[in-house]
Amino acid sequence: MDFRRTFRSAAIAYAGLVATLPPDHLDVPALGEWTLRDLLGHTVSSALRQVPDVLGTRSPQVDVETAEGYFAFAREAPAELLAAATAASADDARAGGKLLGDRPSDHVSALIGRATEALSRVNDDDVVTTPVGGMRVRDWIPTRTFELVVHGLDTAAASDLPLDLPVETIAESLTLASRTTLAIGAGIPLLRALTGRSPLPPNFSMI
Repeated sequence: MDFRRTFRSAAIAYAGLVATLPPDHLDVPALGEWTLRDLLGHTVSSALRQVPDVLGTRSPQVDVETAEGYFAFAREAPAELLAAATAASADDARAGGKLLGDRPSDHVSALIGRATEALSRVNDDDVVTTPVGGMRVRDWIPTRTFELVVHGLDTAAASDLPLDLPVETIAESLTLASRTTLAIGAGIPLLRALTGRSPLPPNFSMI
């Protein structure tokens, strides 16, 4: 799969969804304690706004070799570090949501333009500085596509609207989820669930 094309297709689908959101629905509950506005703020920040900054900062070495390693990193982080990161993410989501104002689609479109333009200026194997350390562009960008896909689906569910994603974009994110599940040692429960043998454990998640 072409990671550049799947990122663009996920971004375009997400922009189309945001453009159809009724302005008076932005403060409805969406995900956990987050409102729909908070969810938009988190998605925009994690999947779009940070992309030009990360792609513009080179790292001297590769610290995380794979896309699944990015998500598996959280499982290995100390509890206090994870708690601090979670709290910071919540604050960032709320702040980002406020920045979107009453016409979030305008901001989303502008951020997509900046992110895709930044992506066009780097090579697949360039090593950039991500929140978990140095990663190759081709390994990091699929984690941003994953954010767009998963939180796009969260947004669609909260607003009762469809999210039209190309099959290859869904396939990339589903593959990444499966590989991350393997990386954290939970491949067998997932395989048994997918083949109808047994349900997943309560609160099962690969992130």
